[in-house]
Amino acid sequence: MVKMIEGGVTAATGFKAGGIYSGIKKNSEKPDLALIVSEVPGNAAAVYTKNKVKAAHIAVTKRHLANGVAQAVLCNSGNANTCTPDGEEVAEKATQIAAECLGIKADDVLPAATGVIGVPLPIEPFEKAMPELAGNLSRTGSADAALAILTTDTYIKECAVQFEVGDTVCTLGGIAKGSGMIHINMGTMLSFISTDCAISKELVSKALHDEIADSYNQVSVDGDTSTNDTVVVIANGLAGNPEITEMGEAYDAFCEALHAVSVELSKKIAGDGEGCTKLLEAHVTGAPDKETARLVSKSIVCSSLFKAAVFASDANWGRILCAIGYTDADFDASNIDVSVKSEAGEVLVCKASASIPFDDDFATEVLSKEYVTVEADLHDGDSEAYAWGCDLTYDYVKINGSYRS
Repeated sequence: MVKMIEGGVTAATGFKAGGIYSGIKKNSEKPDLALIVSEVPGNAAAVYTKNKVKAAHIAVTKRHLANGVAQAVLCNSGNANTCTPDGEEVAEKATQIAAECLGIKADDVLPAATGVIGVPLPIEPFEKAMPELAGNLSRTGSADAALAILTTDTYIKECAVQFEVGDTVCTLGGIAKGSGMIHINMGTMLSFISTDCAISKELVSKALHDEIADSYNQVSVDGDTSTNDTVVVIANGLAGNPEITEMGEAYDAFCEALHAVSVELSKKIAGDGEGCTKLLEAHVTGAPDKETARLVSKSIVCSSLFKAAVFASDANWGRILCAIGYTDADFDASNIDVSVKSEAGEVLVCKASASIPFDDDFATEVLSKEYVTVEADLHDGDSEAYAWGCDLTYDYVKINGSYRS
């Protein structure tokens, strides 16, 4: 059983973190360099963007993770380190600087970055700030690290859970950033997850790669898949449970904890979309298979027309049916029921793919809340899936029209 607790990426035993302003982000005093460290090396895995243009740190992280082991994550904001002539060289040098300050191997440090694309990333801020950052890491530093990785985000994103593996209580927690350029297709959103659970390299990798299909990959803010998307998990084993080396009850408990944290962070990313006022969730049921359910639910939250309607609290349900209908999947669209719900209540707006009478004023009230869910039953099977997005507002254009200024 998974229990939500306070904390984030330092909630698990043996992890410390911190954040500092290094000077990478100009015209700002907000922390822009984060460091997360385990007391001991751990079994680790990562997934990355499927954008063909990839940030330099991804190539470096892949090399460092070739042995399935990592001990630290180093992440800067304010500069994506993407499409620059010396990006990999800078990322490698930054990990060497961090490793020297921490007294660990450079290959056990995984770099990450987020910010403006195509601007060279200087090494000097890392050289200047790293000694102080490494010296001030703490068990309560999750929020500091979470703040340092933000760009246009309006709040930090962190969460943690406890779960049991046999008689051992384990902890898993994480932080994330993401607000714009969000149309996650793994495998500018970053998530770093830590756990003290002992689990093999093979199974921590399998768990992460299986998990992203139902959490991170089901998030969309604006339809743009970033060049920098990365999710990292480090498992240091310090909880003391017998190492999970095969599928079974213990592995299922780990996956349940990973799913709980991943979904919570995914919702926080969607709910902080640039300029948004509402978190939008699509829950599709009655699909012929899991992949169809995923595709249909994501199609709903990706519809610019429906997102704009949600901003106006307009129950224009025809836009939902339209988004379902153009989904690239094979299913029967002749008997779809759609309702919208929030803390104000729930209203059925479409029955058997056709209009029905409903209280439009009540529907407007339902859609006016900060967390709105679309329930769509395809009546064509027994599979379901969720996706998360946000409304589309005037401020989205304002933010992205002045992003580099």
